[in-house]
Amino acid sequence: MEEINLKYPIGKFKAPYRVTTQDRERYIMDLEKLPGKLRTGVESLTEAQLDVPYRKHGWTVRQVVHHLSDSHLNSYIRFKLSLTENQPIIKSYDEKAWAELPDSQQGPVEFSLDLLESIHRRWVYLLRNMKESDWKKSFRHPETNKVIPLDLNLSLYSWHGKHHLAHIESLISRQGWQLT
Repeated sequence: MEEINLKYPIGKFKAPYRVTTQDRERYIMDLEKLPGKLRTGVESLTEAQLDVPYRKHGWTVRQVVHHLSDSHLNSYIRFKLSLTENQPIIKSYDEKAWAELPDSQQGPVEFSLDLLESIHRRWVYLLRNMKESDWKKSFRHPETNKVIPLDLNLSLYSWHGKHHLAHIESLISRQGWQLT
C-alpha cells in the first residue's frame, strides 16, 4: 500500500471524458505554474539530497527534474507537429534510458529548470493562442497506435507535472528536510 502511494502520490492519471474550455484553462495554468513550483521545491536542496531517490527503485530528485524537462519538451514538439501535420505519428523515446544518461544522472538541475521555464513559456503562449478547432487535432502514438487529441494530451501533462512535483515534495516531507 505504501509503495503505491509513493509511486502515484496524486493517483494514476484518469483521462477526462470531455475537456471543457474551463478545464483547458486550468490545465494551462498548471503548466504555467509548474516551473516556478519545481524551482522552489528543489533550489535549496544539497547535491546529496538531489541524488536521493523519491522511492525505492525510483529515480533521484535530480533525475525527476531532468525527466520533466525531457518529457515536456517532447510533448511541446508533439503539439507543434499535430498543429502543422495531419495526425502525425510521433517519435516515442525510452524515458528510463534517458534517465540513465550522464546529463540526467549527474547534470546540474539548473540546466533543466531553465529549460523547463523556457519550454513552458513558449508552450503556454502557444496553448493560449490555439483556435477551438486546434484542440481536436491529434497525433498517433507508435507504441500503442492510439490517437491522442491535443486536449487530452494537455490534461495528461497537467497531471504529469503535478505527479512528479508530488514525488519531490513527498520525499522532502518524509525526510524532514528544511527548505530555505
